[in-house]
Amino acid sequence: MKKRKTIALLLFIIGIVLSTAFIIKIEFPQGFEAYFKREYYNQFGPLAISVELLIASYYLFIGHKKTNFTLALFGFTALLDPIFNQIGIFNSIVPLYGTIILSVCALLCLWLAFTNTFKLKRLSILAAVLSAILGIFVELFFNYL
Repeated sequence: MKKRKTIALLLFIIGIVLSTAFIIKIEFPQGFEAYFKREYYNQFGPLAISVELLIASYYLFIGHKKTNFTLALFGFTALLDPIFNQIGIFNSIVPLYGTIILSVCALLCLWLAFTNTFKLKRLSILAAVLSAILGIFVELFFNYL
């Protein structure tokens, strides 16, 4: 239990730091019309990924039964961003430091989710597929709104 809470706190601190860095980079436009353009909403993609990390780390800390699902959802979303960027589906706006940190956290979270390391509710095949589909949806939503 001590190991689970330590990992959860570490992920939570990383999520807070990245969320703060991504919020600072958001530019709020002048005028009402600019809020309805795609470029404005694209800025929130990195923030959404870091908020997923915050939620997953909180669930891991309290030992919630949906922990493995949220860990897998974050893991897929965070890894799909650089993958989609590399294959040319869209240009990622996540900075390089964010991509590296989120990718490392995503690999850890996917490993924790699929191995059920902390003996929480096992991740079913349906839940794994659903988390991957939702990760794809989140990535495409913030890049093709």
